[in-house]
Amino acid sequence: MKMVMEKLLCGGTLHTALDEQIVFSQLDQGDEAVWSLLLAGGYLKAVHAEFNTDRMEIEYDLKLTNLEVRYMFLQMIRGWFRECRGVQNAFYKALLRGDLEGMNDYMNAISCELFSSFDTGKKPSQKTQPERFYHGFVLGLLAELQDRYVITSNRESGFGRYDIMLEPKEKGRDAFLIEFKVARADRGETLEDAVRSALDQIEKMQYEIALQSRGIAPEQIRKYGFAFEGKKVLIGEEGIRL
Repeated sequence: MKMVMEKLLCGGTLHTALDEQIVFSQLDQGDEAVWSLLLAGGYLKAVHAEFNTDRMEIEYDLKLTNLEVRYMFLQMIRGWFRECRGVQNAFYKALLRGDLEGMNDYMNAISCELFSSFDTGKKPSQKTQPERFYHGFVLGLLAELQDRYVITSNRESGFGRYDIMLEPKEKGRDAFLIEFKVARADRGETLEDAVRSALDQIEKMQYEIALQSRGIAPEQIRKYGFAFEGKKVLIGEEGIRL
């Protein structure tokens, strides 16, 4: 739902079925109930509807109703993050100055303060969900660098798709490649193992090719592996021993 809300705030649409008979006591029964409530309250509008003959239900394309609603949700979300803004600034400042210890300290502080077991996942069946959560969270922390960097996510480069790339808008600044891995304790994997796996993937898949093709020298490309296990975080950098 967080990812869908981000899409809506960026002007995108949500394709979903709705239950027009929803009542408050049913709001914990699924995402459709929440979208139905927001539509009924006027926060979402239907821009298209079609009847799914296979599922025998009407499916809708929904968008935020107008600029005022978008502003309201943005203000609400900014309020949630206002308390950790100082920590957020400290994190990206540590990244820019190459302070690996500071990055680890700040990220673990954020993790202990804000993450929950529902976000980070504990079950083997939730293999990809935690990694997506961490990915989205770090991407959000870096958002304030948009005036200095072109920030891209899940784009093709080399022989695969990198997690996050920061390409400097000004020549002479370092570029960044970030890869995320979740340590699988059930397989005996440690945070250090996951960091090495992330850094090895950056090298093996040659994610730096896109940056080099735009004239950025190899020595100006800094590569980081972010490893997570529940609320524990470990960040490693290529060339620096863990």
